[in-house]
Amino acid sequence: ALSSGWRRYCAAAATPTGDAVGEFRRRIRVAEVKGGEDQGAAWVGKELTVRGWVRTCRAQRTVTFVEVNDGSCLSNMQCVLTPETEGYGQIDSINTGASVLVEGVVASSQGVKQKVELKVSKIIVIGESDPTSFPIQKKRASREFLRTVAHLRPRTNTFGAVARVRNALAYATHKFFQDSGFIWVSSPIITASDCEGAGEQFYVTTLLSNSAEGGCLVNSIPSKDGRVDWSQDFFCKPAFLTVSGQLNGETYASALSDIYTFGPTFRAENSNTSRHLAEFWMIEPELAFADLNDDMACASAYLQYVVKYILENCKEDMDFFDTWVEKGIIDRLNNVAEKNFVQMSYSDAIKLLIGSNKKFEFPVKWGLDLQSEHERYITEVAFGGSPVIIRDYPKEIKAFYMRQNDDGKTVAAMDLLVPRVGELIGGSQREERLDYLEARLDESNLNKDSYWWYLDLRRYGSVPHAGFGLGFERLVQFATGIDNIRDAIPFPRVPGSAEF
Repeated sequence: ALSSGWRRYCAAAATPTGDAVGEFRRRIRVAEVKGGEDQGAAWVGKELTVRGWVRTCRAQRTVTFVEVNDGSCLSNMQCVLTPETEGYGQIDSINTGASVLVEGVVASSQGVKQKVELKVSKIIVIGESDPTSFPIQKKRASREFLRTVAHLRPRTNTFGAVARVRNALAYATHKFFQDSGFIWVSSPIITASDCEGAGEQFYVTTLLSNSAEGGCLVNSIPSKDGRVDWSQDFFCKPAFLTVSGQLNGETYASALSDIYTFGPTFRAENSNTSRHLAEFWMIEPELAFADLNDDMACASAYLQYVVKYILENCKEDMDFFDTWVEKGIIDRLNNVAEKNFVQMSYSDAIKLLIGSNKKFEFPVKWGLDLQSEHERYITEVAFGGSPVIIRDYPKEIKAFYMRQNDDGKTVAAMDLLVPRVGELIGGSQREERLDYLEARLDESNLNKDSYWWYLDLRRYGSVPHAGFGLGFERLVQFATGIDNIRDAIPFPRVPGSAEF
């Protein structure tokens, strides 16, 4: 099993006689050995095979220490090699970045950094790594540099930890909604409607042919009356990458009651900031027979659930973030998990901000949207680190689909604010009344014909319903302390950059 078939899971190779496929055998990961409370002590004396990548190799006179990481956890497996180790002659090829297979017996470690180590009986170098050109060395590299080698940055402690916490947050998301009776719905990535009404979308078209040398010629794009003739395009109309799965989600909530979407969304905003991406993931639940109070309760319960999940299941990675990324992040997240969320109206929030006598960069005035500095002041200063929900915003600064309140000036919208990030979740009760929705589309200068199917939901069995959206990368930022959203997603897409 340790020769050329090191990756083989089957008991025997298939032959032309049509032998059955062997059983899939799950490999033992380093996390399973070192992740328990005893940090691996129960494994002492047992044989173990580890496959992973070399982090460091320290050769001494009679012994060589190789740190191997398989990505399952932050901890490396310290592998101890001697000249008697089979494959020791490959020692010059065991450089940082190389992939190896090591087999041996787990033993108690004399070092203070780990409880156990692997006394290696055999080592195989699977893939060599040139130490003169491998871009990630033992010295610390800046996150700006690591974005230029995004294909290799998962091998660092920081990005390995981010990936594992991101995975745990995704799993916890599905678990929360599935356990709460929600049904996952796949919303389309290509759409002909603009959910937010902002118009900042990426076009999807086949009119720009690359068959000509140097790319598409402008005069080859079909036109009519000086405009692009979309009738000749693939979908026979303008089509875009979606900015939200909400509208589609509402259709299924109108039949299945409680649903959620979890998929990629896109914004063609020229925003080079630490908070914006052109491609990101959104979690968007939709609750039928529900109002804004139900929506706020669901958002609060969801956030507390996923925060508790990573605190309980990603302890090593969270300790790493608390030590190296944001000191105090565990306490901050515990506050979110344990404290009761508070709510206040937008009007009261404006009064609070004006009464604070604090000088903000952006003006505070009823009718203007709250900026990040305002949101952070409310949650970090005014409420001492507790999450805060702001509700009932002016309708002019919110989307067309939000339900108008009885005062005629505000809509049943809510934003959930958290320390350090500001707005993390935005939601609303949806406008279920046909006449009100049509009026809002007119006010927003949106073509009602493009929303005919959305209006049909109000014609046939309309019900009160509500939902919210959460940008998944902002949740990852909030949970890890990573200050730039480009480091919260495996391959960031931003203005001027679509590498990897």
